Amino acid sequence: MLALVERLRAFYGALSTPPPHAFAVYVWEVLSVGTTPSRRDAAFNALKRIPALTPDAVGRLPQAKLEAAVAHAGPMKDQRVRALRAGADLFRREPHLAGSLSGPLRAAVKASRRMPHLGRASALRILLFASGAPVLPLDEHALRVARRLGYGPRDATPGADASLIRVLRATRQALTGETGRDVNTLRNVAQFLTHHGLTTCLETAPHCGVCPLAMDCEWIRRQ
Repeated sequence: MLALVERLRAFYGALSTPPPHAFAVYVWEVLSVGTTPSRRDAAFNALKRIPALTPDAVGRLPQAKLEAAVAHAGPMKDQRVRALRAGADLFRREPHLAGSLSGPLRAAVKASRRMPHLGRASALRILLFASGAPVLPLDEHALRVARRLGYGPRDATPGADASLIRVLRATRQALTGETGRDVNTLRNVAQFLTHHGLTTCLETAPHCGVCPLAMDCEWIRRQ
């Protein structure tokens, strides 16, 4: 996997990196859902210029300014605004939450799941990038790339929640068995697999002709 990630790095160059603070990573995740990396970056940079990357700043920000910044992310503007307001309220009500996210891993995972409007992968990404926890978030895009490359169970198709959890666990174990638990390595794996799934290894009509991992792709060999 490490060699494949280096191939992705050579293909895409440096990627935008989530910020090192828990609430700012929360903002990053809210802006990432259902859009492209370039649109997410545009919205994040718009909030950064205000600046509005802390719970207090978002809580005080006039609605029109928040909506204008979030609009750069594209669709689901209203949902994103509600999520940012809800996240800011949570962090303001519980000032020790950021510290909990940096604590013992089991308690940190439990705390991360309280983040409003985010799924499992986003919660783990907050721990990985903000707290330095040795976890590997696999969103639908990263999971798709990993499965097509042959990681995880060969006889399972994610469907029901129980099946998806089993596939996620097995795929994560297969990946970390090769990468180890170094935090910087896990960050690179998570970033590049997700970016590749968003831009090249699409769910339908993937761009296999230009894919830098095509020679190692089991999915292509089965077609």
